[in-house]
Amino acid sequence: MGSPSSLSRRRFCLCCVGGATFAASAGWLTPREAYAEARGLVSLAKDSAATSPITTYKLRGNISVLEGSGGNIAVLTGPDGKLLIDAGIRVSRPQLTKGLADLGADPVTHLVNTHWHFDHADGNEWLHSAGAKIIAQENTRKHLLRVERIEDYDYNFLPLGAGGIPSEVFADSHALKLNGTSIGLKHYGPAHTDSDISVTFADANIVHAADTFWNGIYPFIDYSTGGSIDGMIAASEATLAATDKDTIIIPGHGKPVSNKAELQAFRDMLVAIRDNVARLKAQGRTRDETVAAKPTAAFDAHWGQFVIDPGFFTKLVYQGV
Repeated sequence: MGSPSSLSRRRFCLCCVGGATFAASAGWLTPREAYAEARGLVSLAKDSAATSPITTYKLRGNISVLEGSGGNIAVLTGPDGKLLIDAGIRVSRPQLTKGLADLGADPVTHLVNTHWHFDHADGNEWLHSAGAKIIAQENTRKHLLRVERIEDYDYNFLPLGAGGIPSEVFADSHALKLNGTSIGLKHYGPAHTDSDISVTFADANIVHAADTFWNGIYPFIDYSTGGSIDGMIAASEATLAATDKDTIIIPGHGKPVSNKAELQAFRDMLVAIRDNVARLKAQGRTRDETVAAKPTAAFDAHWGQFVIDPGFFTKLVYQGV
């Protein structure tokens, strides 16, 4: 997820007062809720997820991807039970439950978190209660165990309950064999956060790159928990090196079924904008002067049409060069 522009914040204030969280608390927040809530993009995302339908895309064999609850969720089905890659936002439980049931009666037995952000891990607790063993990179567990503040969200994320904390963690890599399929989990190193992993279904030639790849939109980079523009580029290059023209690549956000050519375009965009911003910063331009110089202009028509607008993305890159 990303941070809203000032316009996005105004739209939120105008259209979302009285939204799901406000209504659920009868107009009053408990001290715990008041501490967490900033009434910004996170609340808007939760309100949207509460009503958004789940769209299912069937990929190869017994692998699908579900769109509509936070990040794109991959699902492997079979007699060993369903494996989910990411948990989405918990208020999507009714829609996600239906989407999973439409893929077959197998119970959910395993869940992998690609990183710690709420739009990928907020559903951990209910999925664990449904029978899922939760697996993640060790930094994901660390972040989910404590309060994390993301200034760019203007939001304090509270720790998940015990059931939502990954019970199996790894540092660099981990292998699974489920439903006759080999699944490889690999830590990228600091990229979008310091907890990002790729998930590779080797037999089907499918890779979930999670939030190291935003398909057709500028990405958010979470510097508060170890992200960096150079790390995002390095993660893209690692995925490119591990894939071919026939690989299906699942991004964290954006059109959920992608490929190497689209990831290459994403990587090239990141490099070009990083270099443009670095050049301006080296000339002594302030952050605001760099934004005014429009170093993203060549890419805005394609990549700048989502919540991370060109000015905000420029600020994110400026912070990291």
